[in-house]
Amino acid sequence: MINCIIVDDEPLAASLLENHISKIDDLKLTGKAENAMQAYKILQNQSVDLMFLDIQMPHLNGIDFLKSLPQKPKTIFTTAYRDFAIEGFELEAVDYLLKPITFERFFKAVERLLRNTVDHREDFILIKTEGMHRKLFLSEIVYFESQGNDIKIVLTNQESCISKSKITDLEKTLSGKGFVRVHRSFIVNIAFVTAFTNNELIVNKYQIPVGRSYKQEFDAFTAAVSKNKLL
Repeated sequence: MINCIIVDDEPLAASLLENHISKIDDLKLTGKAENAMQAYKILQNQSVDLMFLDIQMPHLNGIDFLKSLPQKPKTIFTTAYRDFAIEGFELEAVDYLLKPITFERFFKAVERLLRNTVDHREDFILIKTEGMHRKLFLSEIVYFESQGNDIKIVLTNQESCISKSKITDLEKTLSGKGFVRVHRSFIVNIAFVTAFTNNELIVNKYQIPVGRSYKQEFDAFTAAVSKNKLL
């Protein structure tokens, strides 16, 4: 869980950020401040991993406030002005978001942070399912199945979920991470392959067909297995 705070003197902007934060399971809003002084008190009294920091605020702007901190939390600047972008990145900000901040842009910034956080070293993907963004560790995914415009994701606990995605995009994302596409509709986690023939895999007791056009990938997989590299 990443503890975060919002520092913004605009109630509507702060409310929008709070709404965005509520949609991501790994984020926990632990405080809100209207100015740098209030934010400083929060930082003194609790552990903060991520700060959503407005720049144009009364008394002390966000740039100067961040510069003044001896220990700086990860920071995403939120502002209506482009002029401070270079200075913001010089302070090693995670990102620089221009208001009004859409959830899509907010999500990209947070995803970048999650992928680079020490506490999230195990590979995972973020999917949108049932109106929420859900984190799935690759180690718990048995296989992906394309179903029209959707992707069915089958997990080790026999649970499954549906996400709007393209299997070709998933194939690129999963490249080099222990998954192989064996059919136009299936990508499997090679760690769960227990048996195979020339045209079928047994993946955690599920029967998965092998497509002719994916024979090269399948042959590479079986060759690796025969050398005891995978199984």
